[in-house]
Amino acid sequence: MAAERFALIILDGLGDRPHPDTGGVSPVESAATPNLDGLVARGAIGRVTVVGPGVAPESDAGVFALLGYDPVTDSPGRGVLEALGVGIELAAGDVALRLNFATADGTGGILDSRVGRSLSTEQSRSLAEALTRADLLADEGIRAEVRATVGHRGVLWLHPTDGRLLSSEISNSDPFYEKVGGMGQARTVSDPRPLPVRPLDASAGAARTATAVDMFLARAGPVLAGHTVNARRALAGQKVANSLLVRNAGGVSDHPPLPFEARHGMAGIAVTEMPVERGIARALGLGDKFVGPMGRDRDAALAERAMVTLDALRVVPFVYVHLKGPDEPGHDGDAKAKRDVVEALDRSFFGPFLAGVDWETTRVAVTADHATPCIVKGHSDDPVPFVLAGAGVPAQPPSGKFGEPLAARGALGDHRGVEVVDLLLGSPPAPR
Repeated sequence: MAAERFALIILDGLGDRPHPDTGGVSPVESAATPNLDGLVARGAIGRVTVVGPGVAPESDAGVFALLGYDPVTDSPGRGVLEALGVGIELAAGDVALRLNFATADGTGGILDSRVGRSLSTEQSRSLAEALTRADLLADEGIRAEVRATVGHRGVLWLHPTDGRLLSSEISNSDPFYEKVGGMGQARTVSDPRPLPVRPLDASAGAARTATAVDMFLARAGPVLAGHTVNARRALAGQKVANSLLVRNAGGVSDHPPLPFEARHGMAGIAVTEMPVERGIARALGLGDKFVGPMGRDRDAALAERAMVTLDALRVVPFVYVHLKGPDEPGHDGDAKAKRDVVEALDRSFFGPFLAGVDWETTRVAVTADHATPCIVKGHSDDPVPFVLAGAGVPAQPPSGKFGEPLAARGALGDHRGVEVVDLLLGSPPAPR
């Protein structure tokens, strides 16, 4: 049967390692996943090294690779993608950086790069508005705006007002991530402290921008320390958002990535929850079905996403779905919570979605943008499971429990992330 419809479902941070809290197996393998197990039995399972050995990619880099792009050369950078995701239109010479509100100790050491995940979007918006009102780089001929996105996340947008263009060729202050071209990759840090921002080339624009970002971060400290949001959080015994971490600067590119339709010959829609993935959709010309972060009723939200995906497949031949769930408990080191998220995904997204698929015309791929092992509490370069099933894909043993061990011996074999979309859209690989 020839496939006419294609779904690429990316489970953020899915890959993991054996953990004592889940019986010595990974949270994924320990989870009850009858629907994903059934998908494996229908098709084939293997593994994907998302970017390359030794590279622990950020989500945006992983998604670019899985959509068939080189995240180093094709991505405009995390800052630009976050900006696009919240509707910021950058001008030539502007620079955007991904921003985290963070908690620091009295010496500047980072205690929590996510403010305990308890900073509400409303609180971060209030902090962002205060930082923007302060106009902290006015004397440098730069308008600095902070735009809050979701929770502790935000965008730092720098716009020159004196005609001297800025440059995105600067390093990160965030010690947990390294910038490589347009790609961000995770770093292991023993004593996390904000890094001085440095120019990455010899241009005057890069030197000016690096100095300006360092100046902004230093001047932001007193604004945050004196804000009522932090005073109330301190009184409530909560972590305070008294520091900022920025990373992966980007700007308007002379060579934007080729749109998805031009590259792969078909129109597509992206079903996304977070601004960065929405920004990727906009950067690649994919239709925008932004459903936003999950609320308190996870099962209802996942069922809604399944219906949105099925509806999108009736409109266009290709749908990319990004589900955030497994990544956060991976960062938190909570293996049982990650197991529970995987079970919810199987039950409330894959259950209704797979039941609604027309298997005579549709092909489905399920994988992850990176691994976030609970034992690591961060991204890693571990291979992640990759399932391919549906029209034109013969069932290929072994079948069994969805997870990393089955993927390692699966008939689909090992692939690079950049190969995934071609395997989904083209001729399925022959059994090994």
